Amino acid sequence: MSSSSANTPPLWQPDRRTVESARITRFQTWAAAHHGAPAHGGYPALHRWSVDALDTFWQAVAEWFDVRFTTPPTQVLGTRRMPGATWFPGATLNYAEHALRAAADRPAEPALLHVDETHGPAPVTWAELRRQVGSLSAALRDLGVRPGDRVSGYLPNVPQAVVALLATATVGAVWTSCAPDFGARSVLDRFQQVEPVVLFTVDGYRYGGKEHDRTDTVAELRAQLPTLRAVVHVPLLGTPAPDGALEWADLTADDTAPDFAPVPFDHPLWVLYSSGTTGLPKAIVQSQGGILLEHYKQLGLHCDLGPDDRFFWYTSTGWMMWNFLVSGLLTGTTIVLYDGSPGHPDTGAQWRIAEQTAATFFGTSAAYVMACRKADVHPARDHDLSRVRCVATTGSPLPPDGFRWLHDEFADRDGGLWIASVSGGTDVCSCFAGAVPTLPVHIGELQAPGLGTDLQAWDPQGRPLLDEVGELVVTRPMPSMPLYFWNDPDGHRYHDSYFDTYPGVWRHGDWITLTPHGSVVIHGRSDSTLNRQGVRMGSADIYEAVERLPEIKESLVVGVERADGGYWMPLFVHLAPDTALDDRLRALVTRTIRENLSPRHVPDEIIEIPAVPHTLTGKRLEVPVKRLLQGTPLDRAVNPGSVDRVDLLDFYVELAARRP
Repeated sequence: MSSSSANTPPLWQPDRRTVESARITRFQTWAAAHHGAPAHGGYPALHRWSVDALDTFWQAVAEWFDVRFTTPPTQVLGTRRMPGATWFPGATLNYAEHALRAAADRPAEPALLHVDETHGPAPVTWAELRRQVGSLSAALRDLGVRPGDRVSGYLPNVPQAVVALLATATVGAVWTSCAPDFGARSVLDRFQQVEPVVLFTVDGYRYGGKEHDRTDTVAELRAQLPTLRAVVHVPLLGTPAPDGALEWADLTADDTAPDFAPVPFDHPLWVLYSSGTTGLPKAIVQSQGGILLEHYKQLGLHCDLGPDDRFFWYTSTGWMMWNFLVSGLLTGTTIVLYDGSPGHPDTGAQWRIAEQTAATFFGTSAAYVMACRKADVHPARDHDLSRVRCVATTGSPLPPDGFRWLHDEFADRDGGLWIASVSGGTDVCSCFAGAVPTLPVHIGELQAPGLGTDLQAWDPQGRPLLDEVGELVVTRPMPSMPLYFWNDPDGHRYHDSYFDTYPGVWRHGDWITLTPHGSVVIHGRSDSTLNRQGVRMGSADIYEAVERLPEIKESLVVGVERADGGYWMPLFVHLAPDTALDDRLRALVTRTIRENLSPRHVPDEIIEIPAVPHTLTGKRLEVPVKRLLQGTPLDRAVNPGSVDRVDLLDFYVELAARRP
């Protein structure tokens, strides 16, 4: 799939004032004066310098954001190899100290705005956030929590979760969290790997207008986590603490200044988890210093966030975007925490929250944008979104129709709307490509690779490609790449996950195209790529075309290599209400794919399903479904604890049994 936008005008172009005032522009001017960065040539020249002079670039980032090293580093980048690069050796610092810095200058202003389905924005000031973190971190020390111990949270997206993360980092312990919509087995698959000593839990949560009690699940977690020394009860639904649990209010009542433990740059900050669809989730460990610098770069330069901003991203504590959202505090930004359903009481719910909180940077999923388009939602018409200057999407590629819909909905506003489709991964808790406030936006494209990210598209022989589909690779280290996986002592699983295809080069598992004008197109996962007669196509391209049709609510496509050498490509469709999969609709789907994509990628069969199965973080289960259709037993094809509705998989097991 080649780029077609080189000769077409961009959908959005920043005006001169936007470019001049952007923090990334000011950074480039400063880095040119102090570190030899190019003074001219705009973002492309800055990006080239940032990867060619990798050490100097990250030194500049540390200076620009005034990273406070308790002990200074001996150099920027010690060992450069991947995996195993060592960043800022000798340095000590503390992530939480930086996240709470704004409390000194703006104590009475909101650090957090908390919204749920029952109330509007409730502020937590910088001073109050700092006080609670100080009190809780002292309580953790009193409980015997020491640097390197793991502290876990079974919490929704509420202020208590932010306080617990920052208190954990303050003492040098390692944070890890799951959302309370995860069942006990899913949580244990994650937490049992890292053996936490403290568990923060809620009694339940609110979602979709209902209260969901989690008392029994919490009891099971306590019984199955023998390393716990303490359980802290957060009474979100107002129930008293169970026997033996500590009350949140008691641990956060003191007026205590945080005592930030200086830890090595590569000291673990948190553990994130892969979706775990085909086995135990990978327990991904990232460092205090690596996350600090990567998130300063991403949020302070690429997202252009500062003290006057309000940063909202719809997420849960079980997704890396929650950790990314919390890091908005690093730039002195007020972060918006929404705990609830993305579509309650109606599809426009997230836009209403953006209005209520005066959000300036609004992040959501591509799926939500497309759902709003289908539901005839009109955000800018029905809400005061005058402060929103950027709408960012991730989770899956934003289809061209999503770009057009967002652009058209905000077309009447002065300056239009900056649309930032971004793509990265839990693996680095950041973006490989996405938002750049000084670049144009082209339909269906991510604006550019990130600074310090040597992003390339490679063919199977490891040759770089331009304007052709290739594997997403990163050829130089990034600070937020995993330190290691938990319980992977020889690094075997870590190596096999990213470095077995191209030795010493990170292969992420996505198909991408780098366009001649510097943007990036994401085509979907390379391990679920559709390959018909040598022509490769990402599943995202199929979804973008098919799901334009109002009759199709959602779809799932896989390409199955048969034992006899054949290739079977079924398209599974979840239909809109009151729709039938008749000959007319089958012909319409076939014609849509044939005319918009490729005759070679017309499916062999179109099959109706009751719903599309997803991981708990919302990704379609392409690879597990493919494995089921190839005859892999269910217990080997997928980890049931990672699936939103495991009952949906029985359909594919039965289908595989019926087919010859």
